[in-house]
Amino acid sequence: MLELNWKPLRPYLTAGLMALVSASVLLPATPAQAQARALPDFTDLVDQVGPSVVNIRTVEKTKAAAAGNVDEQMLEFFRRFGIPVPPNLPRTPRPDRGQSQPDEEPQPRGVGSGFILTADGFVMTNAHVVEGADEVLVTLTDKREFKARIIGADKRSDVAVVKIEASGLPAVKIGDVNRLKVGEWVMAIGSPFGLENTVTAGIVSAKQRDTGDYLPFIQTDVAINPGNSGGPLINMRGEVVGINSQIYSRSGGFQGISFSIPIDEAARVSDQLRSTGKVTRGRIGVQIDQVSKEVAESIGLGKPQGALVRGVESGAPAEKAGIEAGDIITRFEGKPIEKSSDLPRMVGNVKPGTKAVVTVFRRGSSKDLTVTIAEVEPEKPVRKASSPEPKPPVAGPAQVLGLVVSEVPDAQKKELKIKGGVKVDTAEGVAARAGLREGDVIVAIANSEVATVKDFDTALAKIDKSKPVNLLFRRGEWAQYALIRPAR
Repeated sequence: MLELNWKPLRPYLTAGLMALVSASVLLPATPAQAQARALPDFTDLVDQVGPSVVNIRTVEKTKAAAAGNVDEQMLEFFRRFGIPVPPNLPRTPRPDRGQSQPDEEPQPRGVGSGFILTADGFVMTNAHVVEGADEVLVTLTDKREFKARIIGADKRSDVAVVKIEASGLPAVKIGDVNRLKVGEWVMAIGSPFGLENTVTAGIVSAKQRDTGDYLPFIQTDVAINPGNSGGPLINMRGEVVGINSQIYSRSGGFQGISFSIPIDEAARVSDQLRSTGKVTRGRIGVQIDQVSKEVAESIGLGKPQGALVRGVESGAPAEKAGIEAGDIITRFEGKPIEKSSDLPRMVGNVKPGTKAVVTVFRRGSSKDLTVTIAEVEPEKPVRKASSPEPKPPVAGPAQVLGLVVSEVPDAQKKELKIKGGVKVDTAEGVAARAGLREGDVIVAIANSEVATVKDFDTALAKIDKSKPVNLLFRRGEWAQYALIRPAR
């Protein structure tokens, strides 16, 4: 039997094994291995941010006849989603004290969350958490409880600031929302269903999600339930990047989609609330709508962008600046408006009295207008156009589009603040399918302004009847585009 003597080879074998081990250590990790090592550990974040999160309970005074311990979470749910509280909602009877009840008694109203903004006791939460409360109670993680004073609440942004008399409190760190990325891990701490200091986690599902006039929400899949409202959304650096505010649900419970107010927007609101107790926003006095792809292509705008001006308020800054119904506002102070909801946010963040440059697209070309920003005021009801005296309709080339038009009475021109146009007396076929109807006033066709029926017929004669044609029309005080497609 042949026997091998390993002793002379041992130094070479040892060196080879060491080289192999070293090489394996230096090899780059596979994506799967890197992901496994990158799975987040939230324990340090909880220790870091947890003490800054508070529980908020609200109390309201009610007549003794209605006294009862209605479930606090159920009330919060009804209030948050604008559902009227059912009159037959079960209530827990209060024990008979054997004596007459006072006229008003404090009753539990709701529960929510919040977080400490400053060491001297300013706390941020949602406006709907403290709305209508006669008393606000703030409980810290060390079980200390304080009566809070409401500094201010802003319904439009759903942000509120309350103050407790304490010092040396652990304040949160504010993060940069611009650095937040879709797919990034985030964490929430709050009091869902009254369960204090509850931690949930997930990822950022989307940014700039439009669900409100002034707020582009952060969408996540972090579990948020009634009671989480007002709590912080925290990134992996331990910074607050949002306020948990809404859920998308058909049952009232979490279904995988939740929304948070970006902290930069909330911080702007809280600064104003702390300094003046209210929020001042800018306005220019226009009613706007989205720009569809078909309209954008037909008027030469290219891609669908900007805000279509459907109406201009009488005497508003927009009217004084020369903005007209039918204009498409494409830029505000040089910043592009990708979608119509961008405009109210941009204007709202400007201090009233400031002059701003607005770029509008009108009749195939762009122009800059200077507007002086006014302060937001209660919305005015839209005036309805009065019925003008009927005039006999005029038939002509417009019938090719299924239209019969006539001159616009002077009284209606004055009321609509237009120089000219043609009134639709009949809309059939392709015109009716495009959305035109009797009483509408057409002010432009194929980017050409029309003042009379003759102008309308002249413009109509020049267009290619085999291609879609755009019409700008007024319906009362509202302006919009219609795209009439040729009959097939």
